Amino acid sequence: MKGKLIVIEAGDGSGKETQSKRLYERLIDEGYNARIIRFPNYGSDSSALVRMYLRGDFGSRPDDVNAYASSVFFAVDRFASFKTDWKGFYEGGGIILADRYTTSNMVHQAAKIEDDAERRRFLEWLYDLEFVKLGLPVPDCVILLDMPAEYAQRLIKDRSNKITGQEEKDIHEKDGTYLEKVYRTTKSLAEKYGWHRIACIKDGEIRSIEDIHEDVYKIVKNLLKSK
Repeated sequence: MKGKLIVIEAGDGSGKETQSKRLYERLIDEGYNARIIRFPNYGSDSSALVRMYLRGDFGSRPDDVNAYASSVFFAVDRFASFKTDWKGFYEGGGIILADRYTTSNMVHQAAKIEDDAERRRFLEWLYDLEFVKLGLPVPDCVILLDMPAEYAQRLIKDRSNKITGQEEKDIHEKDGTYLEKVYRTTKSLAEKYGWHRIACIKDGEIRSIEDIHEDVYKIVKNLLKSK
């Protein structure tokens, strides 16, 4: 009996790692069998092309690599993680909490495509690639932490690069115009696909970690009650 795949999606600096960890700890305390997975999986050889892309080896701007090519880099990393790490746990009934997933390919790469018809074709191609051709599980629930790009950019300003550990940002993080496009695309796709949206800003201020966690927890508990 397969388990549940719960995805927490958001832009860089929006609190995905913090919220994933907080949710995991609470579910474990309540006796659930849960695991966290994170993408990209920087500790694996499978992320080599992702690291090269984000480091700027193929071009200094996100648009220097088209949406299809970039998506393959990230999809292969997910495939390797699934096959070598969490497939058995998930298929045995475990709860997987994913900090990013195919949804990140959807928002980051679709943001490179302006034409609506071409974007639709890309999204259909991506679904077929990851969920059909590569056989990755389809999420049971996607939770979007809605943090406007202007706030997220402040939060990542002094954060070290996850690839190098240095201050220099990857090609996504240092391109403010691109991050704004990604944010707009994220909101559009969240509405299109019915993702759960949690507003991270209230009255012009970032909500507390605990307040956001409570909203995340309610969504997940409702999902688990329906098992």
